[in-house]
Amino acid sequence: NSPKQLGVILFEKMGLKGGKKTKTGYSTAADVLEKLKNEAPIVEKILYYRQLAKLKSTYADGLLAVMDDKTDKIYSTFNQTITATGRISSTEPNLQNIPVRLELGRELRRVFVPTSDEFCFLDADYSQIELRVLAHIAGDETLIDAFRHQQDIHRLTASQVFHVPFDEVTSLQRSNAKAVNFGIVYGIGSFSLSQDLGITRKEAEQYIAAYFTKYPKIKEYQERMIKEATEQGYVSTIFHRRRAMPELQSGNFVQRSFGERVAMNMPIQGSAADIIKIAMVKVHRALKEGGFRSRLILQVHDELLIETALEEKEAVAKILKENMEQAVALSVPLDVDVHEGQNWLDAK
Repeated sequence: NSPKQLGVILFEKMGLKGGKKTKTGYSTAADVLEKLKNEAPIVEKILYYRQLAKLKSTYADGLLAVMDDKTDKIYSTFNQTITATGRISSTEPNLQNIPVRLELGRELRRVFVPTSDEFCFLDADYSQIELRVLAHIAGDETLIDAFRHQQDIHRLTASQVFHVPFDEVTSLQRSNAKAVNFGIVYGIGSFSLSQDLGITRKEAEQYIAAYFTKYPKIKEYQERMIKEATEQGYVSTIFHRRRAMPELQSGNFVQRSFGERVAMNMPIQGSAADIIKIAMVKVHRALKEGGFRSRLILQVHDELLIETALEEKEAVAKILKENMEQAVALSVPLDVDVHEGQNWLDAK
């Protein structure tokens, strides 16, 4: 647990390369250790230990500490105006960052169960909503056509970028294309993409260039957003909700670059946030007006969790799917998956 002692062990005693010395000793931050994973078996174990420690302190102990003694429930606060993009945030405790990437972290979702055996969970989430919003805003015909015909968007991008027939795309190529697809949404550069995929910077540059060759309207959209944001001082979602962009006037290159990425991303992420809010209002209203016992208990970005009375299951699933898919009319269809379970993990 002591970064100082750990730094001495790894970089002095064991002589591992890549130690960055700071005022207090060597850095043992996760990004430093990730690069050393293949150098010594202990590094993998340290990273795993840290994950366990984080899961225990933040979630196992942390959630128990805020549980209501009488009801065994946890009551979070949802904030409308904290995030810059307009997403709803959750605090004390934050129920939106219950881990999903780690197998062990995902297991934590098992502890969230319905009030009684008269209920189950229905979990509905938007499929690739940010890419759909991007297709709509940028007006890129290739992307729009793919979503309208329910094509596998990551396989399509792999086929376009790596110049292979659609049916011959490998799982690795699809996985790399997925990183490119989502990276583009966030204005990713070749350096970050090369690190994410473990490839050279030159290869990453080629991937991005090939992407923009196949999806030219997306490049035009990004350049247009940066130009508009610089001139107007703000960017806005498709519902005209604005985010001020003072970063673009900064004399600092890093700040300006950050501002450019935000200018590209905010209209997409912000519009997706607006859409889920509209969907929440519609779903809540439909449940209330229909006199249902089921109720909306959690929102995690593009996912809604409903505690559903068993006899209302089919009706509520229909309400969820219809109201979420018809929340707004875009040039591409919105697609919603609904799953059921006796705990949050199984419903996902």
